[in-house]
Formats: sequence, C-alpha cells, structure tokens
Amino acid sequence: MAHYDDLCWDLPYRSRRDPVIAKNIVATSQPLATQTGIEVLRRGGNAIDAALAAAITLTVVEPSSNGVGSDAFALVWDGTELTGLNASGRSPRRWHQEHFQKYATMPMTGWDSITVPGAVSAWVALSERFGELPFRDLFRSAIEYARNGFHVARRTAYHWARAAVHLKQFDGFCEHFLLNGRAPEVGELFKRPELAETLSLIAETKGEAFYRGVLCDRIVRQSDSEGGLLTRTDLEEHTATWCNSLNQSFGNVTAHEIPPNGQGLAALITLGILERLPTRELEPLSPAWTHRQLEAMKIAIRTSFKYFADPDYMKASPSQLLEDSVLDHLAAQITEGQAVATPSVPNIGGDTVYLTTADAKGKMVSFIQSNFHGFGSGVVIRGTGIAMQNRGAGFTLESNHVNEVGPAKRPFHTIIPGFVTREGIPELAFGVMGGHMQHQGHVQMISRIFDHNENPQAASDAPRWYVSPNFEVFLEQGFPNLTVESLRKLGHQVKLSQDIDLFGGAQLILRLDDGYVGASDHRKEGLAAGF
Repeated sequence: MAHYDDLCWDLPYRSRRDPVIAKNIVATSQPLATQTGIEVLRRGGNAIDAALAAAITLTVVEPSSNGVGSDAFALVWDGTELTGLNASGRSPRRWHQEHFQKYATMPMTGWDSITVPGAVSAWVALSERFGELPFRDLFRSAIEYARNGFHVARRTAYHWARAAVHLKQFDGFCEHFLLNGRAPEVGELFKRPELAETLSLIAETKGEAFYRGVLCDRIVRQSDSEGGLLTRTDLEEHTATWCNSLNQSFGNVTAHEIPPNGQGLAALITLGILERLPTRELEPLSPAWTHRQLEAMKIAIRTSFKYFADPDYMKASPSQLLEDSVLDHLAAQITEGQAVATPSVPNIGGDTVYLTTADAKGKMVSFIQSNFHGFGSGVVIRGTGIAMQNRGAGFTLESNHVNEVGPAKRPFHTIIPGFVTREGIPELAFGVMGGHMQHQGHVQMISRIFDHNENPQAASDAPRWYVSPNFEVFLEQGFPNLTVESLRKLGHQVKLSQDIDLFGGAQLILRLDDGYVGASDHRKEGLAAGF
C-alpha cells in the first residue's frame, strides 16, 4: 500500500481539483450517483453495495452513456482476493453471417446492432455474492430520480443533444428521451416514470423480470414486430461469467484486467513492453518517455485488433500473448522511428460510465457499464424506458476474423475495469472511460502513479496522449512544444487536440496505509467523495 510520504501531493496540471482522502470513498462520473454510493455506505452497506447503487442511479441520471440495456464488467477485492465478472451479453442465436451480407460495415443502430444486455445480471450476481444490503435497497435513489426527476447536468446535456441529432428517426427514443422534439437543457428537470416502474420490477424480482418475466416479454415482442432476431431464449440463457483477472507485473506492482472479449489485455501488453524498455526513469511528457509509450501502445492495439474476441473463438490465448518471449520480441521492435501498418479495425464507441468504491473494511470495487455508443441502438422498449445497447457494432464483417459476427457470441468490447496490487495486496481501483482510450488511459495512470509517485488527482489531470485506431497520435493541451516536434521528427502523425471527449474520463481510488485517496476527472462532471 502507498504511504502518505510516498506520494507527491503537488497538483502541477490544469484542473487543480484536489484529491479526496478518507476511510470510505466513492468516485463516479456523476455527482448524484456519487452521493448515492456515499448514502449506501452510511446505511451500513459495503463497497459492493455502494458501487451497485451508484451504477443503477447512473442509468437514470446519465442516460447518454449507460442504461438498463447496457453491459458491465467488474473487478472486486472482497478483503481476501480479487474476482472478475464479465457481464457482457451475447449476440442473438439467429445472427448468422448471411444475415449481415447486406451491410458494408456492422450497423451502429437498430436491432441488428443489439446484443443481450448484461448489466442487470451484473447487479444481481455481485449483490448475491458480495453485498450486505437487500437488493431492492440499492434502487432507492434511482427510482426516486426516475419518478420525481433529476436536473440534467452540463456534460450530460451536451451528449444528450448530440445523440438526439442522429437518433430522431427512432420513435421510442423521441418519446422517452426528448421534450417536444428536443433534448433537455442544462439544469432542466427530467422525469423518467416508465423507467421507475422498470427499476421497481427489477428490484423486486432480482432481475428475473428482465430475463424471464414481463420485461423480457416486452423486449421480445418489440424485436419480433420490428424485424429483430432477438428471442426469449437469448435472454433466458444469458449468464454473467465469473473469471480470474489477467496479470502483468510492472515494476513492483501487478496490473490486473478482465480477459477478452474486452481490450484490457492490450494495456497489459503495453505495460509488459514498457517493462522491458528504459522508460521508468524518464521525465513524464518528455520526447523519449512519450515516444516509447506511444510505440508500445501501437503494437498492443495492432495485437488487439488481430487477436481479441470472444475467448471461445480466439486463436491465441491471453497467456500466450503475455509470455516473456512474446513481450521480448514486441519490445525489440521499438526503434526511434517506428512505422506501424494500419490494421483493419472494428467500430469503436466512446460513451461509458466508470465508477470505483472502497470501504473502511478494505473492500474495493472497479466497475464499468456502457451502452457502447451514446444512448445505444436507438431502440427503446415501449412502456419500459429501456434503451437497448448497440454492442453488436463491436463485431466485424471481415470473413474468418476471430471477431466476425456470428450467433451466441460476445463481441469485442472496449469497456474495461482496472486494478493494481502489490504483493497480493490491493493498491488501486481505477478506470478511464472512453472507448478506444480506455486501455491507453490505464497505461498512463499506472505509469504516472507507480513510476512517478503522482497522487491520483494529479495523474488524472495530466495531459494525455491518444493513439487512434488508424495510428494517428493526438496530444492534449499541455505537452511541451519540444515533445510535439520531436515526435513528428520520429515519424508520428501528431495532431494537437482540445477535444476533452477524446481523452476519456478517469475515476481512481488508491489505498493508503490508513484509508484511501480518491480522484475524479476534470474532463467529466463527476465527483469523488468520502467520509
């Protein structure tokens, strides 16, 4: 665990948010959800209860990024061990390749982008295994905000308005999410009474209504009436999957990620490459420091697009991709002018919520939940307020690719929860929401905190780099001019960007020898709070 004296408490970057230090902490992307988590902890719930209550609340107050129709992943430290949960849904069993021959790329909207939502199964599984409060108690705030209304926050209003432009073709979206044909404005009170009833049903039935009951019936009925291929069997046979984390040593800590179908393995590959390069002693934001991180990430991205998929379809196992000989070979490819060919790429979404919680008893949660792209597919189930995700867009139409669209298959996922331990003891629960930025953000947070002893808020505030799917390099404001020009001379396609959405949003909780220090990204509207 970190000691107060181990960290640099300076805040050298732009936002000047202060880290939060307490025995119990909740950090989410939306202040109302953070307060919900704190309330649950004060009522006697643990970190798992707090995480779930916050996640459920986020489906109401930040619908532009997640919902009841989302997928979810989690890493949980229960006080003894780290456990992973993959609650991503599979494609409909009738999704054969022939059905998609009419498309040039995987569709981003409509029923042909919808896979089985897994978030509800995550809530149930985590509550049953780790929770201390009754399941229905986790829904109090969410139901209240849905029934009586919540004031739309600034960043949420921006994303809401942007989504409204391309989803107006969907009547269900317009009926549930628009007011007289427009998105709600900043500060406007917005009520979701249909969703309140849906959440009540899920709470009282422990999710059965969603996968086997009345909500399942409504989803299937609408799928049938609108030409979708999702069936009752698809929903009934959905299960969340418990899993061990993938691990990669980095200095004197160990990074943990959920195995594919998520992209967390790419963060571990990058860290494994950097472990083999003389990078740790270099100054952050310097030309050499940035170049080596970028090149390592480029190699990991290329690997992820080629190999990552539903684990039942992968041709190389995660353990093979993390073998010392493989990482040695990859690290040896990095020179002072590396040029990387552009691979074929899946669709990359960027709308997600990430949250993390920690309690005084030592439990810590890293949790992520997402529609994939904005409000998802545009399909909203009548009478329920359930916006269906568009995770199917994560498949590819490339023939014989491991991630080729197919029946009862999990698509490539961008959302990943992160965790770090030291000698088997938890150090950091964290994530950086933002599609293709997520694994890149994980690497940057770990490097800054554990290589350079930056406190979590400073690590979050620091300027970030981003490697696009086509290997363009975007640098956030704050990189020195010397670094920008040096990278260009080395062959990087460098662009400067002030688009804060490009660089993701972090939430972090670092364990101290007595309590925790939490941080929330200034690029989002979130909040870290504790007591």
